[in-house]
Amino acid sequence: MPTKFDSIRPFDDADLSVVLPKLFNNKEFINSIVAFKFSAWPRFMRPALGFVTRHFIIKQISKITTLRSFQHLVEPYMERMISTTTESFTVSGLDKLDLSQACLFMSNHRDIALDPAFVNWALHVNGQDTVRIAVGDNLLKKEWVADLIRLNKCFIVKRSASDRREKLAAAKLLSEYIEFTLNTEQQHIWIAQREGRAKDGNDITNPAILSMLALNKSKDVEFSEYIRNLRIVPVSISYEFDPCDINKAKELQQVEREGSYDKPDNEDVRSIVNGITGQKGRVHIHFGEVLAAEFSNAKEVAAHIDQEILQGYNCFSTGPVAAEMLSSDNNRIATEGLETDAYTKAATDYLQARLVNLSKAEQNKFLNMYACAHLRKMR
Repeated sequence: MPTKFDSIRPFDDADLSVVLPKLFNNKEFINSIVAFKFSAWPRFMRPALGFVTRHFIIKQISKITTLRSFQHLVEPYMERMISTTTESFTVSGLDKLDLSQACLFMSNHRDIALDPAFVNWALHVNGQDTVRIAVGDNLLKKEWVADLIRLNKCFIVKRSASDRREKLAAAKLLSEYIEFTLNTEQQHIWIAQREGRAKDGNDITNPAILSMLALNKSKDVEFSEYIRNLRIVPVSISYEFDPCDINKAKELQQVEREGSYDKPDNEDVRSIVNGITGQKGRVHIHFGEVLAAEFSNAKEVAAHIDQEILQGYNCFSTGPVAAEMLSSDNNRIATEGLETDAYTKAATDYLQARLVNLSKAEQNKFLNMYACAHLRKMR
């Protein structure tokens, strides 16, 4: 791989001898694991737990000689998370894809860590190689977090540049890296359809993402041909329950009320932990078809991806139930598509329990978050 990508690429096998010792010698990394794993234990025990945890990690890491073996180390934890926090995990559309060529999986974005993790799991259990994951540098403020993420096949999207020239240079480098990864290294990629999660439940692709992808296009190649060669696959990720739904509703209401939201330094990490440990009910991943139509510009591609993601999205019962709760006259459009009584009751009980400690305005944001895709499908 060209060295010009070193600042953004994932780590490779040659990096392990440097990165792994840095991790298990990082006190903040060890303390974070202890705080997460032993949150219910007395705080006075944490130094001892940190000592034991560090030596356990050293023992585990000593077995790692390749990035693939690192992913195998993570595999049982992913399997346990799915078995304990989801009612079911289902996949559709993957069997219709030709995965002998690398694909760029572009999905809706609801959870910081789990969206690409679930796409990876769907590929893994179907005997396919996992993806390289686009991650914004806003998540990499701590060195140990950056190291851990880049060990897990993540590459960096530099969003923090303030200078216009620097932003353009970063976007061009990213575009070149993505094309190189897909067509030269033949590695799958996952990227979100927009920067940041769709906290309001409205999954809309940002055309700027498509424009960035096309920055590496040479002048003698048509836009539509270049997009086709990236083999973009729209992916719909559906969660029956969102463990971060209350926090999202509160943030959305604060933005509407005050015009902005001041995010605490540790909020992204807390959202990642809540997403991983919280109950998600049923989870469904739908893989659409590789984009093959003729497109004149990025807006046309974005609109097509929006339609494909919406079509593949599963609203479960939480979508129509939330729409019904928002509806003052219980009209048929809002209730159309309700599932069996058992699922409807479960969705109703869940939503009502989550609404209890929210203000009226926050309740409205909360319900719209779940109802959004259902109402868009009914139009």
